[in-house]
Amino acid sequence: MANIQALTQQFIQQYGENETSISVFHAPGRVNLIGEHTDYNGGYVFPAALTFGTTLLIRKRADNQLGLATTNFPSSKQFSLDSIVFDEADDWMNYPKGIVHELQQTGVSFKNGYDLLYHGEIPNGAGLSSSASIEVVTAYALLTLEGLPTDTVKIALLSQKSENEFNGVKCGIMDQFAVANGKKDHAILLMCDTLEYDLIPFQSGSYKLVIGNTNKRRGLVDSAYNERRSQCDQAVEELKAAFPDLTLLGQLTLEQFNANKHLIKEDVVRNRAQHVVEEIDRVLQSIKALKADDLAQFGQLMNGSHDSLRDLYEVTGAELDAMVDAARGVEGVLGSRMTGAGFGGCTVSLVHEDSIELFKEEVGRKYTEATGLTADFYVCTIGNGVEQLV
Repeated sequence: MANIQALTQQFIQQYGENETSISVFHAPGRVNLIGEHTDYNGGYVFPAALTFGTTLLIRKRADNQLGLATTNFPSSKQFSLDSIVFDEADDWMNYPKGIVHELQQTGVSFKNGYDLLYHGEIPNGAGLSSSASIEVVTAYALLTLEGLPTDTVKIALLSQKSENEFNGVKCGIMDQFAVANGKKDHAILLMCDTLEYDLIPFQSGSYKLVIGNTNKRRGLVDSAYNERRSQCDQAVEELKAAFPDLTLLGQLTLEQFNANKHLIKEDVVRNRAQHVVEEIDRVLQSIKALKADDLAQFGQLMNGSHDSLRDLYEVTGAELDAMVDAARGVEGVLGSRMTGAGFGGCTVSLVHEDSIELFKEEVGRKYTEATGLTADFYVCTIGNGVEQLV
């Protein structure tokens, strides 16, 4: 967690002192434990909030200006609340601006201007959801200070809409939902189609979640993501011969899919659909494993998820595969998989606490040998969703 005292000093350096108190909020990053590329197919995902994320210091001001600054980059600006528009030159500031815009669209009329200072602890481009963390913490803080209800499901939806429409990023709901609704020592079983969710205890005992950052920037994600989505849509169209009302792959059981997959003409499209339906089934199996305290089985399901993302969905890439292969070779590792959209970003592994130093050393060395890149590792604890600290 960030040093609030030091951040308060930075806030005062940026915005000066006045009589009004500074409030402090925090929203986490997230990791998806299993259930990848199922969200936009109306299936289950199983994310968890992390203990590190975005800390926001915020204070009311007397005019209708919005001051935005961060400890992570030198850029800072002021905007009038009367004219919030997207501008590519504003870079990260478009995330908080998008939230203000969406709140105004829902009828919120701000009584005050605000100064905001963000401190992000999520590695940029790692796929641990820094944008969702910024969006959710901004919405929660502004609603709190305006004296309005802070329904975290509504905040997740508002944040997703802001990212989709204001920022033009067609993300699913998972990231914002996990950031807004996470709970310490629990993961979230979320049905993306209906937003029904259940908090599942994640008691990993002497095993820790270790996130490995490949430090490979994810260049292919957008085009590949759109291609995969259209392939899934194509599979749905062809399966309508057996299921006329089908709109999403997530509506099929594994048995229904296996009995009818011959209707999908192209091998590659069939593979994409098979990954989705089997991955949703893996999520449900992993809940059973956790409820039975069977961490070894959970680890095997993580492995199966990665192998399917590599072989059927083809979104892993050389770097993620090299890191997962190295991880699985270390004693004390129950499972390892890519997490996020793919083509770079991060892996998540379930590692015995006695093996963590060996894991970092071995996986780091083998990964560099295989790719020429240097990995970063974060030992994670599952934390709360968005909250007010001060």
